[in-house]
Amino acid sequence: MGTKTIMTGFMSALLACTGGAIMVVQAAETAGLSKGELVSWFTSAYVIGGLLNLLLTLKYKVPFAGAHSITATAFLGTTAIGFSYPQLAGAFVMSGVLILLAGVSGIFAKVIDFIPKPLIDALLAGVLLSYVIGIIPAAVELPYAGLLAGIGYFLIPRVSKRLPPALCSLLLGLIGLSFEYRYPTLPHVEFIPPLTVIPHFTMEGLLSIAVPMSVLILSNDLAVALASLKGNQFHPPVNKILTASGFASIVAGLFGGNAATVGGLMSALCSSAEAGPKGKRYGAALISSLIVIGFGALSWRVIDMINALPSPFVTMMTGFSLMGLFLKGLKSSFSDRVLFIPVLVTFSIAALHVNMLCVSTPVWALLAGMAMLKLLKRRNVTP
Repeated sequence: MGTKTIMTGFMSALLACTGGAIMVVQAAETAGLSKGELVSWFTSAYVIGGLLNLLLTLKYKVPFAGAHSITATAFLGTTAIGFSYPQLAGAFVMSGVLILLAGVSGIFAKVIDFIPKPLIDALLAGVLLSYVIGIIPAAVELPYAGLLAGIGYFLIPRVSKRLPPALCSLLLGLIGLSFEYRYPTLPHVEFIPPLTVIPHFTMEGLLSIAVPMSVLILSNDLAVALASLKGNQFHPPVNKILTASGFASIVAGLFGGNAATVGGLMSALCSSAEAGPKGKRYGAALISSLIVIGFGALSWRVIDMINALPSPFVTMMTGFSLMGLFLKGLKSSFSDRVLFIPVLVTFSIAALHVNMLCVSTPVWALLAGMAMLKLLKRRNVTP
């Protein structure tokens, strides 16, 4: 296994183990979960997600890499409030069932095709807007960290593309933080194992969390991963991958994990030419998966390390981690002039976090966008 393959696998794992890890902690704390519940969520998402990709890679000799869904985790940061831990677990299990059905029957995939991709991208960009805006007050409160993190994200990638912008931002941000923050001593804690949870299935959980999560995972994780693999001359069995990801997400949900799936960006990186000769690229995915599994197994300690960081820094790094997804979603959604008004409606409602009648923001955003699209078609008006 060559140096390029090893380094690419390591870089792929860092995508999940840096900003993705911070977002899991932040989403769980926003939902008011205890440390034990957070450890269970964290461990199950990373360990089961890592095992899924490890087994798929070994079976098909195709470089699958991933853990949980960063997109779905960002979505939960604004929608999980008010749900109990069993209700969240029930929604996570239902999301896995929907993804599994997408692989077994193709019915849910047709629903995805029914919703124009620009509306899904607008929904994602709107949900992520508050995270990106949060960078500004956080950088004001921690100026050295903010300045160096900004340099790491916007300037360093222009000089060298070897490291992802979000990772450069984190590394330089930590250097800046050392000038203005004294790290506390980590508490001594005993090993905390993941615990099973009895899911509580509700209609609100299905409509407000499970369905939007499934849409986001299918369109922003699995679709990206499969398209990237095909673009790099691999031939993944699409339906089997969807079915396996759905089953793994169901198992993760039984331990409180939000998802366990093939990752888009991670698989794209491991299947690219940067991972070395085509026949050896699956080695990068194996390394990535093993690191992800080990990271999840140490979650009871990793969480303390993340919690030792000041909250403005966590907010800042979350924003930078999601900046790429936000900009990509914004560009993709508003690039279609024909759909400009429905996209704008979807984006605005998602950005305003409209919640009414126990229905979450993404549902209202997509309903309003689709209603506007139907209205414009009926009136035969070109926006």
